[in-house]
Amino acid sequence: MDKIYVNQMEFWGYHGLFPEENKLGQRFYVDAELELDLKPAAETDDMTKSVDYGAIYETCKKVVEGEAHKLVETVAEKLSAELFNQFSPVQGCRLKVYKPDPPIPGHYQSVAIEIYRSRTE
Repeated sequence: MDKIYVNQMEFWGYHGLFPEENKLGQRFYVDAELELDLKPAAETDDMTKSVDYGAIYETCKKVVEGEAHKLVETVAEKLSAELFNQFSPVQGCRLKVYKPDPPIPGHYQSVAIEIYRSRTE
């Protein structure tokens, strides 16, 4: 299956278990890998047979910067559902959601979760 990647999209969201996270918000990064057949678009040079990268970004932004959730896992699940809803050619998606500044002690670059979903699930 062919793939479209849109990586390191940066958003401001209010997701987290602690009231401070829900009030102050924080950065989130999203990597999206979408599986679809790109051959028809390539053969015809027709954008309508692919998925617009800007539209992928806007869809992710709407979810991450929208309704607050306690878990990053929930954010990822909502992202996959919305991407399938918005883009019918997409057959599968792998999403990685990074939370670079969670309120936990220690030295690390970020915490992240990754999910894979397909239309056949």
